[in-house]
Amino acid sequence: MTIQVGDKLPQAQFRVMTADGIQVKTTDDVFKGKKVALFAVPGAYTGTCHKMHLPSIFLNAYAIKNKGVDAIAIVSVNDAFVMNAWKRDTDQRDEAVFLADGNADFTKAIGMELDASANGLGIRSKRYSMLVEDGVVKKLNLEPAPGKVEVSGGDTLLAQL
Repeated sequence: MTIQVGDKLPQAQFRVMTADGIQVKTTDDVFKGKKVALFAVPGAYTGTCHKMHLPSIFLNAYAIKNKGVDAIAIVSVNDAFVMNAWKRDTDQRDEAVFLADGNADFTKAIGMELDASANGLGIRSKRYSMLVEDGVVKKLNLEPAPGKVEVSGGDTLLAQL
């Protein structure tokens, strides 16, 4: 079942690259006691994600944080090495945490998996943004088509704050 506004995020683990190597972060580590803008993309470096979705987030990052958001998180069904490289190549001001959901455990637990096998991409995440306060979904913007950024971008979430 797909997660809805008002639902609590399920327990899951992400991988994050740090100076000391890969570190496991739980949903509690990322969301407990915080207001977090979470953006999910089907794949790091893919056309729409890299050229449209991430720029919409980083162009609005200061304004999002100025509205009381503690953290910006980007999640994708990629491994921690790819997510770390993508952060290095896109997040010049270190404004977001890049969460690797390599096995799609979090994505499946919230009902946001996308079967992109026909395009050789396997199981991925649907494109969405959500505002999460202390682990509870307050806003959810699910993109109707994975190749577009019409309702899931940084500008939309900023307008909702």
